[in-house]
Amino acid sequence: MTELSMTERLPSFPFPTEEALAPPAEWAEFRAKCPVAKVTLASGDEATLITRYADVKSVLSDPRFTRPTPTDKAARVADTESGGVFNSEMAGVIPQHGEAHLKWRRMLGKWFTAKRMNALRPRMEAMAVQLIDEMVAKGGPADLKAGLAFPLPVWVICDMLGVPDTDRERFAHWSDVMLSMTRYTQAEFDVAQAEFGRYMGGHIAAKRAEPGEDILSALITDTDGDWSDALLVATGIGLLIAGHETTANMIAKMVAMLLEDRSRWEALLADRSLIRTAVEESLRMDANAGIGMSRYLTEEFEVGGTTLPAGTTAMCSMAAANRDDDAFEGAADMTLDRSPNPHLAFGAGAHACLGQPLARTELQVVLGVLLEKLPTLELAVEAADLRKVEGLAVGGLRELPVRW
Repeated sequence: MTELSMTERLPSFPFPTEEALAPPAEWAEFRAKCPVAKVTLASGDEATLITRYADVKSVLSDPRFTRPTPTDKAARVADTESGGVFNSEMAGVIPQHGEAHLKWRRMLGKWFTAKRMNALRPRMEAMAVQLIDEMVAKGGPADLKAGLAFPLPVWVICDMLGVPDTDRERFAHWSDVMLSMTRYTQAEFDVAQAEFGRYMGGHIAAKRAEPGEDILSALITDTDGDWSDALLVATGIGLLIAGHETTANMIAKMVAMLLEDRSRWEALLADRSLIRTAVEESLRMDANAGIGMSRYLTEEFEVGGTTLPAGTTAMCSMAAANRDDDAFEGAADMTLDRSPNPHLAFGAGAHACLGQPLARTELQVVLGVLLEKLPTLELAVEAADLRKVEGLAVGGLRELPVRW
């Protein structure tokens, strides 16, 4: 058997699904029979898929391994020549190892503390109310993703960065292109990266001349010139993409999951104290989370009884791990009061999502305001007919039709 034919027989990852809210059957099969498995990515490159909770947490928490950088010979996520945003030159600008990475995280982490999020909460609530009122005024049925789930996180992260949210359609396009696995060409990726870079570079130049009360201004002034323009641009773009794309998708998926079974929505209407745990359970139950997190193994590593050689690209499926019965009792059931809930939706270890306090706050705010303003909210289509976002590294719904 030739090497090519062997590669062709490997499963393709991510696994396809027919329904947007249902997990692929392969997750359970792989956890049970082949928790450390070779797969092919959209690029055709081979990677090793990790699906059990303990194994995913072990790989993500190991300080020796980080996201692949352009200098690594890692498997490419996208079907383009460069392999997508995770293998791009821009991604390589942000330090991934050692003290430089810790310093970078510490500088940004000051902007995503629980205290800062609580201070932002009233403004988030006011914006959510405004967006819902505008959606209701136009009449139903409506697309909750376009009317609320997308514009709210964009407004929040733009406000934090000090850039205008009126450019949100441009951000959405650039983000989609840069997160593409199969949807856009290398030429389109290069154009989007260059345009986004020029845009962010212009804002950074303006902040240097006239600093404001925002993250970009603080990074310029507080680092005493230690951060290059390239690092500032890469950080700004990364925050803008991560700060709106994943949260916008998660808001829509969370609401869809809670409306899929009407008893869940009714339970929340009866007891608003469930909002926090319902948000965490929605994050755990996300069956359409995207490709997960990759790690490049720079040395031999044993996981799940398998020894992986140096040079392996490990694809950690946090979404599959979050449904592991060995980690969660009744893992396949959505339990709104589940506590504790140590899900891996935000990753684990030194590279866990920096913005998770922001995402949690936005999800809690949106859910609370929706319950208050639209208690009769329901899906306007069957849950099985909801359409997935296809071809991107992050999962989501193309739209969320609702009525009230």
